[in-house]
Amino acid sequence: MTLVTLKDVVQPALKDGYAVAGLVTLGWEDMRAYVAAAEAENCPVILQAGPGCREHTPLPILGKMFRHLAEGASVPVVAHLDHGYTFDECKEALDAGFTSLMFDGSRKPLNQNIDETARIAEMAHAAGISCEGEIGFVGYNGGEASAGTDPYEAAKFARETGVDAMAISVGNVHLQTDKDGGLDEPRLRMIEAVTTVPLVIHGGSGVPLAQRTALARGSNVCKFNIGTELRMAFGTALRQAVNSDTTRFDRNTILKDTHDPLVAATRTVLRAFKGETT
Repeated sequence: MTLVTLKDVVQPALKDGYAVAGLVTLGWEDMRAYVAAAEAENCPVILQAGPGCREHTPLPILGKMFRHLAEGASVPVVAHLDHGYTFDECKEALDAGFTSLMFDGSRKPLNQNIDETARIAEMAHAAGISCEGEIGFVGYNGGEASAGTDPYEAAKFARETGVDAMAISVGNVHLQTDKDGGLDEPRLRMIEAVTTVPLVIHGGSGVPLAQRTALARGSNVCKFNIGTELRMAFGTALRQAVNSDTTRFDRNTILKDTHDPLVAATRTVLRAFKGETT
């Protein structure tokens, strides 16, 4: 069994100069492909259940799916709750067998965010699992605007919450479908200067591959969340599978055709964080 905590994978990444992928899952097909890709690349992987995933599948079921995949995997696998918004939701994930809880209080006033995140970090650590928090709101492409992370607030947040990893807002945006932008590295470096906690970039799909690799090797960013990029790859493969034979109606047969393309796309993502681009 290779089920591990978030701390188990980000601390070696921080020490040795690489990053780990937090891959946003929506169902069995993608989470299985993500583990297969991680095994092919011989690197750890973080399986993430975000709000969209949880709307479709209950947390207790997701916990069993993640743990089942981890038990058969040859690489470390983290079962991670992404964007938990309440204490009760985080507690449900803990009870469901998740090994990492991400509490998102980034829309709340600083002191409230610190207090609520610290409570969840304390609960997680008492159970022997990890906690990720967020300081500075990461916005959405075509939706809510970002609020960049203030370095002073980041230092206070890291110090007073005791989180194992800290998500920051430095030009990253959720649901971005292109890589035309990039991160605000001066702001990132100011945050690094005042805290040693492993950093997390949400909305990693919008970050150019070269910048992902450079930051994985040369910064305290130890985790990049990737969702949109791989959902697009899955959607393309699914459309091709459906259109290739319009007489097929068995969804299991159709979905099998998405596996290899999604594994290939995921391997490209993983190689960038290892410092490999080909």
